[in-house]
Amino acid sequence: MKHNFVCHVDVLTAAQAILDDMKKGLKKEKSNQDMIRTFCNPPKNPVRNESVIVIDAGGTNFRSCLVSFDDKGEATISEMEKTAMPGVAKELSKKDFFNQIASNLDHLKNKADKIGFCFSYPMEITEDGDGILLGFSKEVKAPEVVGSKVGECLKAALKEKGWNDIKQITLCNDTVSALLAGNACVPSTEVSSYIGMILGTGLNAAYLQPACDICGIKEQIIVCESGKFLGVNQSDFDKQVCAASTSPDSFFLEKLCSGAYLGPVSYYALTAAAKEGVFSEKMSAEILKLDSLTLIEMDKFLHGPYNTETVLGKICAESATDEDFDRIIQILDAICERSARYGAAILTACALQTGKGKQSHKPICILCNGTTFFKTWMIRERVYAYLDEVLTKQSGVFWKIVSIDNDITLGTAIAGLI
Repeated sequence: MKHNFVCHVDVLTAAQAILDDMKKGLKKEKSNQDMIRTFCNPPKNPVRNESVIVIDAGGTNFRSCLVSFDDKGEATISEMEKTAMPGVAKELSKKDFFNQIASNLDHLKNKADKIGFCFSYPMEITEDGDGILLGFSKEVKAPEVVGSKVGECLKAALKEKGWNDIKQITLCNDTVSALLAGNACVPSTEVSSYIGMILGTGLNAAYLQPACDICGIKEQIIVCESGKFLGVNQSDFDKQVCAASTSPDSFFLEKLCSGAYLGPVSYYALTAAAKEGVFSEKMSAEILKLDSLTLIEMDKFLHGPYNTETVLGKICAESATDEDFDRIIQILDAICERSARYGAAILTACALQTGKGKQSHKPICILCNGTTFFKTWMIRERVYAYLDEVLTKQSGVFWKIVSIDNDITLGTAIAGLI
């Protein structure tokens, strides 16, 4: 409380604030979330007898592969390669950024004439399926790329490398890919709508927006850019994280929830506690020797606090009292708790905006993706619990969370062939 850290955020109140901002964005009024129109819907029939090159560029990794659909619509993934995301290790010029992407695709040269490109950063999608980059998140450093048509620039870079003509490059966000994978997993005859959410290195959501005359919009998938929502309570620790980031005045919600920031928030919280006498003198001294803390180390400790092979586990085994153990766990658990509550709030807002899920036999299909959601301490379990309470019991909206192997790859392939 001293540092303005609010753990037990009211999920429905937060959802309503996010939803109000979403509605402003749909009406083209000033809003935090971009509410990007994609001009596409889930396909009515399965994709058959086609191949497409798939690129997944987001977070710390750059993945590329070939996806082939047979006459039954079954997908085969081949020639998968993973490299580092361009612009993370060092700042790149526009030309170097796209040249590096083109080089990463050498193993797929001329193996298909369509590309599905999952580019997990804020974009304005154009009606031809290209995307104009609005800005980078997740600490990617390539400022000259902002404002560029990503597909057009990649086509030019591939042509310079001797590729045959590419008929189509379809840009999509990873949340769109997640939503389309949900559609491939559960047909529209069994559910009333779809949502895709990513809670990994970054944070975002997409949903299927019904036609709206007031907003002048046809039914289509909308990308929210949820991580840009600013109407959240920032603790002193969050402000320290923001100050050290490449975009200190934006992406407030993402910095409260996503994997790129939970480790640093934990580090600042623990060091503040050590400086202020929350722990024993010996324990405080050991914590203050740390110069950082990653999400991986924080999560390993919560899953196994007596494991001496982790950074915090080793310190605790050598220096902690029972009270130190208890307080460290409570501090780190509170950070995970807050992430889960805001994740549930985003899903609640998207579900309410669809206007669907009013009948139990036609729930809203939600596909969540991201290691933070699935692996970080108690986040998935808590999101389920809050959705059950806030969406189903309080709001009368039915939902089901689904998963499928290689969801982003499959969804991006479908996007590239729509």
